[in-house]
Amino acid sequence: MKTPVEAVLYGGMAAALAMPGSAPAQVKTSTAASCGRAVLTGEVHEGQSFEQVFTPGLAFKLEAIASGWIVRVFPAGVPRGLHDYAELATPPYSSVTPLAVSTDFSFRAQDAVGWNPRRFRYAASAEAFARMQRAYDPAMRGDAAAAATLASLAAVQPEAQLTILDAHLIPGANDQVPMAAAVASHFSTTPHEVDQSGGQQVLGRVTSMRFTVALNLRPGARAATGVRSETGNCPAHPTKVEGGAS
Repeated sequence: MKTPVEAVLYGGMAAALAMPGSAPAQVKTSTAASCGRAVLTGEVHEGQSFEQVFTPGLAFKLEAIASGWIVRVFPAGVPRGLHDYAELATPPYSSVTPLAVSTDFSFRAQDAVGWNPRRFRYAASAEAFARMQRAYDPAMRGDAAAAATLASLAAVQPEAQLTILDAHLIPGANDQVPMAAAVASHFSTTPHEVDQSGGQQVLGRVTSMRFTVALNLRPGARAATGVRSETGNCPAHPTKVEGGAS
């Protein structure tokens, strides 16, 4: 059961989990200007990470963890802190998250692959990250006002989308859990290869995958040298979040 603070932070994520890629239903939007997008393509194998600077000063990382991979965005060339730009901008926290391509929270390997594509946000700047970081600790201690502030800040950060192009996996034998059923709806349409040589496993493992990630850039920002760049209309940014600041 979520605490009152976690419920505020969860915001419209329930709708996003039920329909991957959709925007929270309670968010009102306004017309946005033209902006850029950085597009990265990579491949990872079990236990390996992928990292690349996508805009001057910021790096995207698909970090290997014991259960799969997790998305990180952080300043390039400086020591990592306790939190990263994608983590704080993509609630809910300590719960099912589009940042984790993994078998955490009882997701099977086929569920991790079937949640495709995945949308997340990242802090647009060091200032935005600092503001979210200041609100995070009070929110986790039960401060509802800080939780609302954090949710409102997160809702206006740039969007990004991770798409699995192909995957190799050992499937899990468990029944699908309800939360996975709500999001893992594209397993059959995601190119994949099933390896049955690993024997029967409860949750299975994703052993490799090819992916692309498209990260919207804040107005005025550009893709890093050598990174594929696209230009188009920015997604409309929320102007009001229920329970948060305007």
